[in-house]
Amino acid sequence: MTHYADSPLPPADAASPADERREPTPGAPGVGRLVGLDLARGLAVFGMYAVHVGPAPGQDGVIGYLMELAQGRSSALFAVLAGFAVALITGRRAPKTGLAGRQAVAKVIIRAVILIALGTALTLTGTPVVPILAFYGLFFLLVLPLHRLATRPLALIAVGWALVGPQLLYALKPVVGGRVFLSYGQADGPISLFFTGGYPALTWVPFVIAGMAVARCDLAATAVRIRLALTGVALAVTGYGGSWLAVRLVPGAAEAVRKAEQGSSMSSGSSVASVSPDSIGISGDTPAGMLAAAPHSEATLSIVAATGVAILVITACLAAMDAFPRLRRLAKPVIAVGSMSLTAYVYHIVAIWLLNTEGQTASRLYILLGFIASVTVLATIWSRSFQRGPLEWLMGRATGIARRIQ
Repeated sequence: MTHYADSPLPPADAASPADERREPTPGAPGVGRLVGLDLARGLAVFGMYAVHVGPAPGQDGVIGYLMELAQGRSSALFAVLAGFAVALITGRRAPKTGLAGRQAVAKVIIRAVILIALGTALTLTGTPVVPILAFYGLFFLLVLPLHRLATRPLALIAVGWALVGPQLLYALKPVVGGRVFLSYGQADGPISLFFTGGYPALTWVPFVIAGMAVARCDLAATAVRIRLALTGVALAVTGYGGSWLAVRLVPGAAEAVRKAEQGSSMSSGSSVASVSPDSIGISGDTPAGMLAAAPHSEATLSIVAATGVAILVITACLAAMDAFPRLRRLAKPVIAVGSMSLTAYVYHIVAIWLLNTEGQTASRLYILLGFIASVTVLATIWSRSFQRGPLEWLMGRATGIARRIQ
């Protein structure tokens, strides 16, 4: 069985502006910006755990609905948040220039190299999860040339990439050999990172660029948040609604998607077999399959819909942390997990490796609750004494080398 790794983004560290790290003053507008991002990361971590160790999606009841909701959307949310990380490091509202700009670029490059190395090491553990960290490292490098662009050009590039990338990936299928997941213990290579892996750059980079575009906005302004929320709704409706209509109006599309969905559910579920090696996401062997907006389909409508959901979640978290101080206090454990999402991600991969949770279908709900409870307790205790998680601290130390650039 091969699972998708809806993996986390290392949260922004000292590279973000100092005023955005300050403890918020009650009633002040926009003061919960980064706290809201940590809340979004924390929710995505829990969604990731649900995908990897939780019950299989599709079953009746609330649990089945929640498991289905986590599929694909957690990874898309983290990919959008990756764009925030790049923007925060290189200058969120005003991109850094001169010496500060060169040091910021070096920080992103160092972070990317570490993520690629760490992702490769996690792949070598042979767990049934496809780690995304190596893919994230490549994403950082690919979007780095865009770090000085403003919101509008970034948004246009994201849209253009989402329109072209999936079709190009489908066209290249005969050349790159289809979507072939690596056997346990094999590390990702360039072909996998760009084309055939669980998160091919050709179709996942738009999420990161969209996150950079959102990060450029004035997130403290209520009007901007409303526009972002409406944009998220429009994207989600366009993606899911457009797919719903297309599948019913295009001859042969419904059958193609139905067959492809059988493989997709196997690839992203927690307790079923791996994806067929001769398919690219849910698209299968026919172009009609590209009309699906299902999780991990690598199709344009899927990217549009998942981006919309991610923007909605981020906007809601930012607004909630500003508007409801009491909710922020209640959400502190989730925020703590989100503030050390890299540590939480590696923790769960190592735990799956050591505990060998594969095949324990009867107790998967209890395993999921155990994972969530343990990481929440550990993160809460750690955050009382330290500002960053252990791996986040090491990442900060490593990227601190960039300050030596003159």
